[in-house]
Amino acid sequence: MIHVMRIVMQPARRSEKDVEQHYQDTIVRPVVFDDHADILDASTIDQLKQLFPDGQAQMWGVVPGKKNVNVSRIKKMRPGDWVFFSGDKRVYFGGTIALMWRNKDLATRLWGTDQAGSTWEYMYALSGTRGFDIPIAEIRTLLDWKPKRHVMGISVLGEEESDTLQTLLTLDTGVAALEPVDAAEEEAAVAAFDGALERTAQRAQRGEQAALKRRLLQEGQGQCALCGRALPGSFLIAAHIKKRAICSDDEKRDLANVAMLACTLGCDAVYEHGYVSVAIDGAIQVSPLVTEIPEVEAYVQDKLVGRTVTWWTPSREPYYAWHRTHTFKDVPPA
Repeated sequence: MIHVMRIVMQPARRSEKDVEQHYQDTIVRPVVFDDHADILDASTIDQLKQLFPDGQAQMWGVVPGKKNVNVSRIKKMRPGDWVFFSGDKRVYFGGTIALMWRNKDLATRLWGTDQAGSTWEYMYALSGTRGFDIPIAEIRTLLDWKPKRHVMGISVLGEEESDTLQTLLTLDTGVAALEPVDAAEEEAAVAAFDGALERTAQRAQRGEQAALKRRLLQEGQGQCALCGRALPGSFLIAAHIKKRAICSDDEKRDLANVAMLACTLGCDAVYEHGYVSVAIDGAIQVSPLVTEIPEVEAYVQDKLVGRTVTWWTPSREPYYAWHRTHTFKDVPPA
């Protein structure tokens, strides 16, 4: 069965003493599997060790809730889904569900019980985690939620809302115990798709990209804002500093500031996927998570480390600031 990545909204207010303690105990300090071999069944340990060869992982859990209200929501979650932790009016942490299991004894050992005597027995391990600093008000706007809607309990967003957040926030998934893809089923799904493959909006966006690029190039040549290499225009794109789909109409029209030239030889990709960003003074900021992909790390070390982006200006800083808090792969908050 083909799995579509969903977004799971996990409320976890760190201003609450118990939540903060749980976060420190099993997110800041990952859980060592062998420390709990006496109450983890062998198959779960085997799967965890395959997914996390270093023998430890960040973990979280969900209580069943009154009259098992959370169970139906939990059943919608799958390995490969992305979890956003939210609290105190912000989304601050996220990662991919690598594995899910139920273990009341382990949950009690790690987190104790709540006032009702329940524990967070529906457990999951996270991979590819990173920090964010996104106001929940911005999530409401992106998903067209009501102005006062809050994430009150764990919830799994629908496919459309999940796709919107995944695309706009560049959520690269980490390792997960996914079911193998059925190639025949996948091909059948593509063949059955009867939607428009080219849309007017996409054509308009390509036209906007071309206009931006012409503005930035000089006689068909240009300089990559990130690596500084002078290249023919065919190797450069007009990359939006802030994700275009999130820009307001006024920002999209701010042609002098909203975009920069980025080369297709590597810089556009590492910026788009958040492995580098631009600090407030123009210095290239490198993600601590770049070491997870040696080939990307080698490119960044060779072409970008130590560079200062001359394209940075105070008027462009708001766009770079958005990239740092939304796309840049920062370490999870301690």
